[in-house]
Amino acid sequence: MNPALTRAVTFGTGLLLCAAPLTAAHALDTPSDGTGKGAAHESAPRPTLNAKATVKSVKAWQQFRVHGSSTRLRAGTRVTLQQLQHKKWVSLPIRMNTARNHTYNLRVKLGLKGLNKVRVVGGGAVSNVVQLTVR
Repeated sequence: MNPALTRAVTFGTGLLLCAAPLTAAHALDTPSDGTGKGAAHESAPRPTLNAKATVKSVKAWQQFRVHGSSTRLRAGTRVTLQQLQHKKWVSLPIRMNTARNHTYNLRVKLGLKGLNKVRVVGGGAVSNVVQLTVR
């Protein structure tokens, strides 16, 4: 191959390698909506839920409560109790909407004996896991 042509090809490849990272970095800084604000620079705070149980241990089918509060979640958002069953989170038919002060208070009865793990989900938020024993 011609040495001049080899230099031109090598030089051109070098430009492509240098230009590619600049193009990718520029794509992150400029959004496609044309607002001038980069999506990589702004991230809205995520909604959160926290959960607590009123007891650590209960008899089977004995009522207790799981309560807590939410942040950055609209009042009236539906929250649902989930239970860990066979390594999968299963939604139980225990639901309510959050109050005006962003709190909730669920009445719960569980029948699976042993260590139970429950959590509350709603509005894109997932609470901490609450452990309790059913005897």
